[in-house]
Amino acid sequence: MKAVRFVGVQKPLQMQEVPVPKISGSDVLVEVKAAGICHSDAHYRAGLSPVSSTPLTLGHEVAGLIKEVGSEVPDITVGEGVALHYNVTCGHCFRCASGNDQFCEQAKMIGHHIDGGYAEYIAVPARNVIRLPDKIPFEQGATLMCASATAYHALLKARIKTGDKVAILGAGGLGQSAIQLARTFGALQVFAVDLNEDKLEIAASHGAVSINANEVDPVEEIKRQTGGKGVDVAVEMIGLLQTTRQAIECVGPLGRVVLVGLFDKPVELITYKDLLANEVELIGSNDHRLHELTTLVDFVKNGKLDTSKAVTKTIPLEADAINTALDNLEEFGDGIRTVIVP
Repeated sequence: MKAVRFVGVQKPLQMQEVPVPKISGSDVLVEVKAAGICHSDAHYRAGLSPVSSTPLTLGHEVAGLIKEVGSEVPDITVGEGVALHYNVTCGHCFRCASGNDQFCEQAKMIGHHIDGGYAEYIAVPARNVIRLPDKIPFEQGATLMCASATAYHALLKARIKTGDKVAILGAGGLGQSAIQLARTFGALQVFAVDLNEDKLEIAASHGAVSINANEVDPVEEIKRQTGGKGVDVAVEMIGLLQTTRQAIECVGPLGRVVLVGLFDKPVELITYKDLLANEVELIGSNDHRLHELTTLVDFVKNGKLDTSKAVTKTIPLEADAINTALDNLEEFGDGIRTVIVP
């Protein structure tokens, strides 16, 4: 089969011919119909977040059709449409049993530690399968598995309650889901901060107050529109030192700041001014949990999360097209989400 693979840090991904994966009795083989290109994939190529080995097939936002089912899998049939939870775990340790499977000591992420979805087929344990209703296209189902799931988990960590005011810094793939989910959680007002006017227009269509950081200081603008109080929750989804500082500075008393974006620079804090004086909480959010994914699918099915605008571009399974998409992500361009459609 064809697979586009990571072959080394700061090197272009390459198309390779590799064997179709074999499955064990507890696995399924999935024909990939859609694979999202996430900013994390650009981080892997750049070396910001090391992969386990090379060559490696990237791609952790994956949806497709069941093509083969292991002999020990009783309740999944060939031809079903599915999306895939990207953390392959043991399924029985304390972390898995307590619902915090992202911290399983044996966890391996598809497209990061083991081969992922930039390919024609992928094999995963059957417990990683999330059924997709017919009304959810594969491209949108793929983005649910990371962009929406990471946003949902971050908002759960933020403990949003009815009447809260929320700032989402970054209106890309994660941010667009976070904007909608924050309203579902009861947020009274959601501010979307970005530099890209097209993304801000989509954010506004989801009910956000859009703030273009090219035109105004986002902290000052949020403070102005909240009567000087600031927001209750700020979620940083870009991974920049500047937006991290903005997230900390735009919350008011008892504010919660959730950091999602990945970067490798230290953040300086004046502990009294930034945290202690207003009892501000600084919260890290990592990945998501398997059991959260079925809820996300239900949100889409029931109209509480609109993924129709989540995919702004589709490309074929070709190395040049994928490398160009990764280049654009490094410059924070290329719309909301680019998805590979083999």
